[in-house]
Amino acid sequence: MAQNPVQVLSRYNETFGDTFRIHIGGLKEAMVTIDPAVIQHVLKTNAENYQKSEIQVRRMGHFLGKGLLTTHGEAWRTQRRLIQTGFDKKQLEALSSIMRDSLAESLQDFDRHVRVGPVDIYPHLMKITFAMVARSLFGARLKDEDIDLVSHTICTVQEFIVRQTLQPYMNPWFAVSGKLRKHEDMRTRADAVLLAYIKKRRNGPPGHDLLQTLMDARYSDGKGMSDELILSESMQLLVAGHETSSNALSWLLYLLSSRPDCIERVRQEFDTVLGEAPLGYSDVPKFEFATQVICEALRLYPPFWMIDRMAVADDRVGDIAIPRGSMVIVYVYGAHHAPRYWENPENFDTERFAKENEKLRTPFTYLPFGAGPRGCIGGNYAMLQILMILRDLLRTYDFQLASGQVIEARPMVILRPKHGIRMTFTKTIAPAPCIA
Repeated sequence: MAQNPVQVLSRYNETFGDTFRIHIGGLKEAMVTIDPAVIQHVLKTNAENYQKSEIQVRRMGHFLGKGLLTTHGEAWRTQRRLIQTGFDKKQLEALSSIMRDSLAESLQDFDRHVRVGPVDIYPHLMKITFAMVARSLFGARLKDEDIDLVSHTICTVQEFIVRQTLQPYMNPWFAVSGKLRKHEDMRTRADAVLLAYIKKRRNGPPGHDLLQTLMDARYSDGKGMSDELILSESMQLLVAGHETSSNALSWLLYLLSSRPDCIERVRQEFDTVLGEAPLGYSDVPKFEFATQVICEALRLYPPFWMIDRMAVADDRVGDIAIPRGSMVIVYVYGAHHAPRYWENPENFDTERFAKENEKLRTPFTYLPFGAGPRGCIGGNYAMLQILMILRDLLRTYDFQLASGQVIEARPMVILRPKHGIRMTFTKTIAPAPCIA
C-alpha cells in the first residue's frame, strides 16, 4: 500500500467486487468503493452526512490552515459561496489575459531547455501551471523567486502528508526526529511570503485577480475575510489548482505522443476556432474534440485518484451498512478503469466522450473533479488552463517520447508519473501558404 496503493486496491476490486473493507496503514478501517450507487449517495444524495476525513482536516489543515479544503458545515458553505464568484464566467474571462501573459513568459524558459535535448515534462509543466495559478491569484507582480519558494514548499509538504497518512505508525518518529518541525518551518516561510503580498494589496490599488475577489468578498454582517483567512484560502487554491492541470497535461502529452492522428485533429480544431486570436474562457465550449481528448486523458489518469469521506451518523446504501465514524474511500481510479462500466478501459479512446455517446456512460463512474456539492471549485479554470497550454505547445512543437524509459503512475495526493516522462521537442514546420 505504501509503495503503490492503486495496484493493491485494483487487485482487491477484481477479487472482492465493487465495495470492500481494508485497514489503512494497518490501523484505520475503511470501506473502498467503485459502485456508482454508493458514490452518488456519499458524494451527492446524502453528502451532508459525509465530511472530509481526518486525513484532510487534521493533517492538511495542520499545514494549510482552515479553508475550503479543510472545513465543513456552515463555515464551508459560506466560504464556498464567497469564493465561487472568483470562478464565474466573467472572472475567468478577466483572468484569461493574466494566464496568457504568464504562459508566454514560462514558455520562453521552457524553450531554452528543450533546445538542449529531451526533458522531463512533469517538472516543467508544474512550473508553468504553478506560475499561472499564482499570478491568477496574486497578479502579474508576483516574483519568480517567490513562486519557486512556495511551489517547492507545497510539493515537499504534500509528500510528507502522504507519508503521515500511509505510514501513521511513523508519526511519533517524525515528531521526535525533527522532520515535522522542518516541514512546519518551510510552511511558515512560504506563509510569510504570501502574507506580505496580501498586506501590500490592502494598502495599494485593487487588482483584477483572485486575491481581489477574496478581499472584496463580504459576509452577511458586512465584514470581509481576515488576512490570515485569505492566506489559508490562497494557499489551498494554489495546492488544488496547479498540480491537477500539470498532471493532466503530462499524461495527456504522453498519450498523444503515440497518436499523431489526434494531434493533427486537435491542431486543426484550434486553427479553425481561433486562427491567430488569443484563447479566452468564452472559447472553451467551442473545442469539442480537444475536450474529448482531455476528458479521456483524465479518465485514464485522474489527478485525484481517490476521495475520502467520514460518516457523521449511521447510514445505509442498499444492503451496505456504513456505521458512524467509518471512512469511505471513493476509488476514482478504479471506477475509471472498471471493465463493467467502460469497454476496453485501458485503451485511449477519445470517442467515449463524443456528445453522441454521452448517454451511454453510467453516472458517477467518471469523477476527475469529484462530484456533488464538494466538487472541485476550479474545474472550469483547469479546463481553460489545459487548453491554453496545449494550444501553445501544439502550435510551437512536434514532440515524441524519449526511448529507454518506463512510464509508471505514482499515487501521491495526486497521481504523478513515478519516474517522470521524458520527451523530445522540435519546432514545428509551418505549412507553405496556399497560392490560388
